[in-house]
Amino acid sequence: MADRSDSNFDLPAHVEWRPEPPPVAGDWDEVLVIGLGRFGSAVGATLEHLGYEVLGVDESPEAVQSHASTFTHVVEADSTNYDALKQLGASDFECAVVCIGSDIEASILTTAALHDLGIENIWAKAITDSHGRILRRVGADSVIFPEHDMGVRVAHMVTGRMIDYIELDSGFALVETRVPREAHNKTLLEASLRAKYDVTVVCIKPQGKSFTYATPATLMQEGDILLVAGETRHVERFANVN
Repeated sequence: MADRSDSNFDLPAHVEWRPEPPPVAGDWDEVLVIGLGRFGSAVGATLEHLGYEVLGVDESPEAVQSHASTFTHVVEADSTNYDALKQLGASDFECAVVCIGSDIEASILTTAALHDLGIENIWAKAITDSHGRILRRVGADSVIFPEHDMGVRVAHMVTGRMIDYIELDSGFALVETRVPREAHNKTLLEASLRAKYDVTVVCIKPQGKSFTYATPATLMQEGDILLVAGETRHVERFANVN
């Protein structure tokens, strides 16, 4: 179940791309991660770094071997097989992440099997609109589209004005951008950026220093980086101010 990129990925215009959070905050300390390609590896390694125990599952012996020292446990198994998942204790987990790449059939069957096992919180990676809809119908609680999300992020960054772009919700984003010329050597209060552009400066990173919270008295200088929050259309407009 290696995670392979899909060169035929299309971008449906009407999809709500942001995953829905679990209905209640999770209190689990173990997560089942299925599909140990690039995406699954990153998910599992980050969860381990955050202090969670991870059971990684993949049908490839090479993938299992390469993660033997990375995850708490790693197992070679066919995740589309209900009995195989039950045997390895999948039903004991409250949260699972299906990270299978372009094998859509395996992704759907795995998600359905996890749902049948009673796992309460199932996150699943999708590569197309129809794939995502089917995943929800067979039991996924949250569907994620990492290729699309990264494509949107990179597109904003290559415009040259944005250093980073993160869409927090549909129509709302966080943007890293440099202080516009009109605000050089002014405080936030003096520059009145919120009144002019309908954005909120959350943090500032002076040259050679770390990010710090912004206050009305924060002085902005040429080369400083701002972390700005607001409606997508507003932060995009602000980032394009010279």
